Parts: sequence; structure tokens; C-alpha cells
Amino acid sequence: MPIPRKEYPRPQFVRKEWENLNGQWNFAFDDENKGLSEKWFEQFPSGQTITVPFAFQTEMSGINDPAFHDVVWYHRRIMIPEKWSGKQILLHFGAVDYRSWVYVNGNLAYHHEGGHTPFSVNITHLLKNDGREDEVTVRVEDPSEDVTIPRGKQYWHEKSESIFYTRTTGIWQTVWMEPCEQTSLSAIRWTPEIDRGDIDLEFEIEGGLPEGVSLSVNISFKGKKLISDSSNLFETYNKRSYNLRNRFTDRSNIHGPGYYWSPEHPHLFEATLTLKNGEQILDQVETYFGMRKVSIENGIFMLNNMPYYQKLILDQGYFPKALITAPSDEALKRDIELAKEMGFNGARKHQKVEDPRFLYWADKLGFLVWGEMANASEYSEEAARRLATEWFDVVKRDYSHPSIIVWLPLNESWGISRVAYDKQQQAHATSMYWQTKSIDQSRPVLSNDGWEHTISDICGIHNYRSAEEMSNAYKDVDSAISTTPANRVIYAQGFSYGGEPILITEYGGIAFKMDETEGWGYSAVQSSEDLVEEYRKVTDALFNSPVIQGFCYTQLTDVEQEINGLLTYDREPKCDLSKIREINNKK
Repeated sequence: MPIPRKEYPRPQFVRKEWENLNGQWNFAFDDENKGLSEKWFEQFPSGQTITVPFAFQTEMSGINDPAFHDVVWYHRRIMIPEKWSGKQILLHFGAVDYRSWVYVNGNLAYHHEGGHTPFSVNITHLLKNDGREDEVTVRVEDPSEDVTIPRGKQYWHEKSESIFYTRTTGIWQTVWMEPCEQTSLSAIRWTPEIDRGDIDLEFEIEGGLPEGVSLSVNISFKGKKLISDSSNLFETYNKRSYNLRNRFTDRSNIHGPGYYWSPEHPHLFEATLTLKNGEQILDQVETYFGMRKVSIENGIFMLNNMPYYQKLILDQGYFPKALITAPSDEALKRDIELAKEMGFNGARKHQKVEDPRFLYWADKLGFLVWGEMANASEYSEEAARRLATEWFDVVKRDYSHPSIIVWLPLNESWGISRVAYDKQQQAHATSMYWQTKSIDQSRPVLSNDGWEHTISDICGIHNYRSAEEMSNAYKDVDSAISTTPANRVIYAQGFSYGGEPILITEYGGIAFKMDETEGWGYSAVQSSEDLVEEYRKVTDALFNSPVIQGFCYTQLTDVEQEINGLLTYDREPKCDLSKIREINNKK
């Protein structure tokens, strides 16, 4: 059986030597939470297996069981290649939902909490090193009914309904291993500074720093080498700045796109970082970055110092046979291509921390992304801790992607249902804003999208009203901020509008049923022609508003019982996509 999701999973930190561990793993449900031993797989004569990285709730996993199973076990044998002898062996997990314990040869190697963020563990000291296979066992705990866990659209009841979908439990992104030397690169971070013409590079070293270690950085653009720099290292954290404009006007956007990144011109720089001790190569990482700037000037949203109108599509990132795991890398790429074909210049990834491969294709194809956290449904002090801890790792993971232009830690007061008047929940929303700012000053932060804002760089409003109602609601700023969509105020008590750009970050939701499938939307039409016409009416109402600076239409595809996509769940167009593009291209 071919290995699923065989592409390298970490596109901005690529090492040549690696081994994909996706494919068939032994698998078992542990509904009674017996705490099975490391030889648990011998207790199950049926020999049940699962196809990693697909959750057991999916058809592509080979199990396809949507029922509650809060504790599951995985097991497989691995063989360390002989050529890796003497190296440190790193075991990587792209994402495991929600809590996981990793054992190697029966010994606990690592514990991780958080269903959307990666983790790595050095397993060298736990390996047999005698030519025999080693064993990896993973225990996963995912409390299905705990509504204080960041779960996004994953429902806490067994059957999907309303805006909530089938859960994901366990491994849902690629598992892989790779060798490295004792001293190696552990992190890199790119920050473009287009006003200076510079790219700032931060990098960290782990495993000690022997005397004589150096790092060489080579940067090229479209095959032309621009930077070749080498420096001796004396500290494990280092920061360098490289000037890329270098007095060349054509590299700026004064008289054209220059070397900058945008949806229209997704220019990327390629870079290689090589860590050496004398002539010995300790580590080498292939990476990339884009030169682009996001800012808000006098209440106007700017991309590369120019006003930019955002035409986004709401993208849930679900697939019919695989849920939140894309069935292939091509499927992630195709979703972006379809959105761009319809004239959208970006997406709001809704209540999902997306696979890094999606962000790679967004970077490469030119597609704006709003990075959003999957939220809990109810508030508690523990829920606040969980969200803040995991969100920190999300921002850290995705910081260097030029496609991400806005951070969105909270949506529609999910998990903070009393934020309109409750001081504690207001403090949480505000703290999420400042936490994000504390680790990324380069992007706007929208702390609670939809309504009931506290502190926010953007005023994002959700409104599913008719075209006529939308025209009246957004004729001026006062009208816009005094609306009460879903009977919610736009600003929480004690907070007020401060001149932020106003965007309609959810609207539309027009349902059109292509077959006999039952489902719902925020409004409904009976034909493809009617779908296009309703889209035109409601979108024109936003285009004609003198205060709206962008929108996010609900939504790209149908998802389970929701049938308000412009595409079906299987990505079949519901209408002539060129007609949608024609409407979008008016602005």
C-alpha cells in the first residue's frame, strides 16, 4: 500500500534525510481506559490497523467509526537506517488530537497536550541500537464531551448537526523521523522589513555549541544569488539582517510589483542555512520567505504600503472521506486554485489550525490567509490556559509564512459567551490580543471576530442579512458599528470603535442543494443561476459601501449537513465559477 501524504510535512524547515512513518499502524480502542501495557497489541487477535495520518472517524483511516472513543492506542515498528548510525534521531508528529503519550520500546518518551500543534522528541537514548526493530506506541486521550477543550467545529455530540461536524481523534497529520548531529538548528524565523529593504533572520541552535561552529546563509531570488554570508557562532540564539533591495528601485514596488510578495505576484526568496564545524556539515536546512508588509494606516488596511481590498472565502478545511486531514497535498493546492479561479484573493481558515502544506501552497500560489485558532465552547480558567498555551505554539509555527496576514485567536465569543459584559472574559479576550502582539508585531490581530470586540486591530462583523439590509447597514461608520447581528453588539461594554478597518468577515451562506442531500444554509435558492444572482446582490451591497474594506463569503464548500458552499463537499462547482469571478473582479 502506498504511503499517504508522502510529501515533506514541514515546508519552511526542510532536511534532505528523513523517513515518512505514515501508513499502517496497529490500532485499538481503549474505551474502559485500562492502561494497556506496551505489549497491548498482542492482546487484540483481530489485528486491527489504521492508516495514519487519518483519524479513526474517517473513511480513509480504514475504520470509519464516528462513535465516541476517548482513549485510543497506536503502535508500529520502525527500523533506523544503518546510515543514520551515530546520529541523533528525532521523531516528529504534525498534530495529534488532543493529549498524547509517546513510548519508545516501552519507555515514555514524551507527553503533549494540544490537538493542532506539532511536537518533536529526541528518541536516541531509547533505541535498541542492536540491528533490531524499535517499537513506537502512542496513547491518545480526546475527551469527546469536554467543551472547554479547543475543538473548533468538532461536535461534542455523536451526530453532527447545525454548524458542528464529526470529531477528529488521534493522529491527523504526518508522522516522520529524521537524523541530525548533536549540534543542530532547532528554529528559524524570518521577518521582512520592506521599508528598510531588509530581511531579518533569527535562528537557534540546540545540542551545545563547540568552538569553531559557523553558519552560512545563502539567499536567492528566481535562481539569482543575492546573499552568501558566513559567520562564526558564539551563542545559541542569533539574529542577522540582510539588505535585499540594495539601492535597486526595481526591487521595490514603486514602479511595479518588484520583489515583493502579494496574491497577484507571489514572489518568494529561497534560502539555505548550513551549520558547520570546520569543514564538517552539522546541519543543513532549506527554507524560503516572502518580502511583504501588512499594516493599518489611518484606518486603512495596507499591503506593501498600498490600500488593499480583501476578498476572502470562508474555508473550513474539511474533506468528505478524511475530515480535517486533506486526502492529498494536491487537494490542499486545488482548494486554493478553485478559490482563486472564482476571484477570491484569500481565505479565512475557519476554526482550524491548518496543515503547514496548505500555507506552503498559499505562499507559492499567492493567497492571503487569516490564521485562526480552534476555540473551546465554554469558559473556565483551565479553558483559558489551554487556549493561550496552544495559540502561542500556533503563532510560533506559522510566523514566517508571508500568506498569513491576520491572526484571529477567538471567534464569535466562542468560549467567552458572556464577554459583552463579563470582566473576566473580557480580560481573557484582551489578553489573547496582547499575547499575540507579544510574539508577533508584524500582523494585525482580531481578538474576537464577528461581534463583541474588546481590543482589536480590525472590526470584523458577521452578518447574514439580505442585500437590501446590508446596503442600509453599511452606508456609513455609525450605521455599521451600531448594527446588532445575531442580536449581538459590535463592541463589548467598556470598549468602543477606534477607527479600525471594518470588514464583513462572514456573510452570504446561500444554500443550494445539488442532489437529494438534506442540509441547510442561511438563505436558499433553487438553481445555479439564482445562486450567482444572490451572490451578486449581496456582494455588490458590500462593494458599494463607502466604509467596508473587505469581506469573507460563507463559504468555499459544503461540509456535512451545511450546503451553503459555492462548491459541493466533493469540490464540484455549483455554478459557473467564471460568473463569481466576474462579480469579484468589480473591485
